[in-house]
Amino acid sequence: MTEAPEQPPSLLREWTRAILIAVVVWLFMRIFLVEAFRIPSGSMEPTLLQGDFLFANKAVFGAEIPFLHRRLPAAREPHDGDLVIFDSVEEPGRKLVKRLMGVPGDTVSMRNGEVIRNSRELDEPFAVHADPVLSETPAVRARMRAWQLPHLIEVAPETYDPDLHDWGPIVVPPDSLFVLGDNRDASYDGRYWGFVPRGNVRARPMFIYFSYDPASWRALPFLTAIRWRRIFSIPR
Repeated sequence: MTEAPEQPPSLLREWTRAILIAVVVWLFMRIFLVEAFRIPSGSMEPTLLQGDFLFANKAVFGAEIPFLHRRLPAAREPHDGDLVIFDSVEEPGRKLVKRLMGVPGDTVSMRNGEVIRNSRELDEPFAVHADPVLSETPAVRARMRAWQLPHLIEVAPETYDPDLHDWGPIVVPPDSLFVLGDNRDASYDGRYWGFVPRGNVRARPMFIYFSYDPASWRALPFLTAIRWRRIFSIPR
């Protein structure tokens, strides 16, 4: 009795398997390795511009395992000066990108717009000071004072009156980070709302994969105002 020849797998079955494998690989990378982000504001100029699209490394600081609320081991801890992407402490579901200016135990302050960390004034070629005399409203300054007082050192609390360019020194508490935007006079950052819990940190920017000028006068700026020189550049 002659056996029937083995039937080759159908084209539909092969395509279905290939698509499923691709989806699984994409989900694995999206959850544990790399995520894409868009920069919607100018708070990090000139390091990151409005209209930049970037890939970020999620593994370096320990990616979160879905549904379990646990983190994979981090390749390293965040360092002072790192660009970090993190969950907002004020708006659930919103992610922000800022520069890390203080890790646990650091003493941080600002005098006349210059950042001082651990008694040393920092050299910050990336920082922009567009309005050195900018001052916040009394209500905002009162809110700044309220969150800073428990961490304040070397200054009498009863006379402490912080402002946007003059505050501290404050000590960064355990399991917390302090962040600022590079565009110092146009950034809503840690000066206003305080510290970022370490668990909120999600990723570190890797490279810009696309960039265009959304404020361009040209029609369809997504196609006509591409910033070619920024593509594949690494923000530092």
